[in-house]
Amino acid sequence: MGPDPGAGKFTAPPRTALYRGYIDRMNYILAILLPPLSIFLTGRPVLAIVVFVIWIPALIFSGGLTHPMFILLAWFLIFHAREDRRQRRDLS
Repeated sequence: MGPDPGAGKFTAPPRTALYRGYIDRMNYILAILLPPLSIFLTGRPVLAIVVFVIWIPALIFSGGLTHPMFILLAWFLIFHAREDRRQRRDLS
């Protein structure tokens, strides 16, 4: 037997469910700090722009009291996107 031709080569990790779960958890943490960006990363760019336009004045005029509402919205959308992916995977 000769040397392994693939030895020493770097291969990127496969995008597995574990990898996807890591990204989802990071998105939940990002939603605490920047809900509009988190919504954008779930695949809803138009909604993210609308939320951003509402979020900035809400933070300024309410002193941050409305921020938890935007966090909950982002968490709901992240959860919904994950469930949609799971349902598509189960159907195929």
